Amino acid sequence: MDINQLNCFISVARTLNFSEAARRNYVSQSTVSRYIGDLEKELGVKLFTRSNRDVIITPEGKEFLTCALDMVSSLEKAKSVLANIRDGGHGRLRIACDHTSIRFTSRCLREFGRRYPNISIELCRPDSDDLGRAIAMEEYDFCFLPRDMVPERSDIETVSTHSEKLAAVTGKRFRTEGAFSLPELADTKLLLLSESCAPILYMEVMDLLRTFHISPAIESGFEDLSLLACAVSSDMGVALLPQTLAETISPRLVNVFELEDADTDIAYVCARAKNAANPVAKLFAKIIRQFADGEDNVLGI
Repeated sequence: MDINQLNCFISVARTLNFSEAARRNYVSQSTVSRYIGDLEKELGVKLFTRSNRDVIITPEGKEFLTCALDMVSSLEKAKSVLANIRDGGHGRLRIACDHTSIRFTSRCLREFGRRYPNISIELCRPDSDDLGRAIAMEEYDFCFLPRDMVPERSDIETVSTHSEKLAAVTGKRFRTEGAFSLPELADTKLLLLSESCAPILYMEVMDLLRTFHISPAIESGFEDLSLLACAVSSDMGVALLPQTLAETISPRLVNVFELEDADTDIAYVCARAKNAANPVAKLFAKIIRQFADGEDNVLGI
């Protein structure tokens, strides 16, 4: 049973005329007769009774007509949906972004929304408990995060997106200009996003402190950037954050300083399942490629 058979059956049922059905479907009358015969053989019932003068649809034919109309309608809807997805008209993406990858992710989302306004986006935080499985099983179409958070798996592919230097974030009364020297942390409290919230950032900061032999008082219980920003703006301490993440905090609340004596690059990637099935994902991958610094493993494009 195929769409051509169904369309010819529907035409015969509506016109009760094999010649007219052939004309409407741009096939020969013998082809229509063959299609109807094949359907009757497959279904095991007579769909029409024919005489030299008349074509009469049987009760079974009337019942099947309702089903045939539904099948053709469903198939046309499916073709339309897929065409819209192919052309960027409709679809859905689920994108995970860790706390420190916000700036690059938002840049991609902004451009994607401008180009494809009818594709819906669901944003979430990546589940660090079994991140590799979640990415490989396409629980996320894309996952933005530090490179060292992505497990090595053959069913996951990544693209290098950018790298971030750390910056010092202080309250407005700390000072207004100049670079920030890490030894200054010895005289103030260090405020950090929690290790569970931003594990790679936490590890990078701890490595820096060990390298410079600094042991400041540390408050690392912040699970949310807005709470950390509130604490910094209240002069409770100094935060170390990726530069572009620090710049998302209102300059009316904090000052952002470069670290003058430390090489603090953190590499970021976008990861997804190697054999991703969502057709809309290819459109978003092109946006990532447009903005990404890296040129390696560009998401299968």
